[in-house]
Amino acid sequence: MSVMGQSPSTALSDCLNAVCNGRDNCVAYPDNPLYQVSWVNRYNLDFPVTPVAVTRPGSAQDVSDFIKCAVANNVKVQPKSGGHSYANYGLGGTDGELVIDLVNFQNFSMDTTTWHATIGGGTKLSDVTSRLHDNGKRAIAHGTCPGVGIGGHATIGGLGPSSRMWGSCLDHVIEVEVVTADGTIQRASETENSDLFFALKGAGAGFGIITEFVVKTHPEPGDVVQYSYSLSLDTHKDLIGVFQKWQDLISDPNLDRRFGTEFVMYELGVIITATFYGTEDEWKASGIPDKIPAGNVSVVIDNWLGVIAQQAEDAALYLSDIRSAFTARSLAFRPDEILSLDTITKLMTYLDDTDRGTLIWFLIFDATGGAISDIPMNATAYSHRDKIMFCQGYGIGIPTLTQSTKDFVTGIINTIQGNTVQTLTTYPGYVDPALQDPQVSYWGPNLDTLGQIKSKWDPNDLFHNPQSVRPGETVSDSEG
Repeated sequence: MSVMGQSPSTALSDCLNAVCNGRDNCVAYPDNPLYQVSWVNRYNLDFPVTPVAVTRPGSAQDVSDFIKCAVANNVKVQPKSGGHSYANYGLGGTDGELVIDLVNFQNFSMDTTTWHATIGGGTKLSDVTSRLHDNGKRAIAHGTCPGVGIGGHATIGGLGPSSRMWGSCLDHVIEVEVVTADGTIQRASETENSDLFFALKGAGAGFGIITEFVVKTHPEPGDVVQYSYSLSLDTHKDLIGVFQKWQDLISDPNLDRRFGTEFVMYELGVIITATFYGTEDEWKASGIPDKIPAGNVSVVIDNWLGVIAQQAEDAALYLSDIRSAFTARSLAFRPDEILSLDTITKLMTYLDDTDRGTLIWFLIFDATGGAISDIPMNATAYSHRDKIMFCQGYGIGIPTLTQSTKDFVTGIINTIQGNTVQTLTTYPGYVDPALQDPQVSYWGPNLDTLGQIKSKWDPNDLFHNPQSVRPGETVSDSEG
């Protein structure tokens, strides 16, 4: 056992050390000089958090044993896969929790009869892509940031350019191996522990630690049209008509499902990115080129890994693997909640007239719906199947995040919500620590069911972060 980082003995550390049994890189404590940098490694530097310990299990049995140590010492637990939570919830989101870092869970196998892939719970999306490609040129829907881990992504939603065509990432999950609050290692699927499976598909962090996913896969698309349009401008008011045109396009209930798009505003202008899974002739036949704000860049790419690399490059423009201090707020929109011309005008005026406190900010609108909306609301915990658009506002502090930047991003959300009759909700993958009723906003119509499932599987709320589902929680509890 390494002496460096050896904590004064406590019942918890004695228990964790016994599980590790002398293995290197198995557990670290706050007195380790590399604890924050190498073990905790916060994604959002604006949210300080010090876990009681960080563990790196090598097997599901290790996960089980670590959970039992936490239970015996009355310590809360959170799993960490990629660690990309905007509020550091993979680290507990609050001091004193036990982190179970799944970095060692990298197993991968492909059943070439069913084309079901088994993927370790700590796999990053970039590795998911390459391993699926290398094992039969297969693919699943997922987001564009390569450093995101599948563990959080496939248990919150997992949205990306192909989601309108194939569904969210969690819609591909057909079975999991999960360690529950009593330390039991078990399987969950629609036929086994189906209530737990329902909760894991949308609210996973509050219900267990998934060591392995089994997912259905698709053949990689052939040709893909990548479209981008950028516009530099003097004022954001110049974008009123451009945004309205884009929003009209993505609001079309018959919009071709092979199409995914984002509208990204930033300090100097706007970038509209779009992906169409088809040939250039099919792209033209879809009618979308006539309706999307006119640009001059569309490239046909027939290499799936090239497509993913391009999308990752686009994503890196506004949110990368670099650890920084940032503020993020977000909203979700049903068809009857999209921005009116009046709201668009007020929003653009706000962007022009407000002190931003930073030059690095982004307001991203992305299209959703399509195949995601085919699945009934009560089939999984994910509750945003009725949405057609999300927005996310980010302000990044270099080197520190100022109050004026936080106020600026909050004002974006308030401007949109203040001009919308309905109470807008939030996708839990875009964690918003400022929400007043987070569980209602995240899981709304499924929250009562989730509260009951939580009471059954985790009655003492072992798996806990500041906004996770609580045992017995109901919508009326949260709003009361």
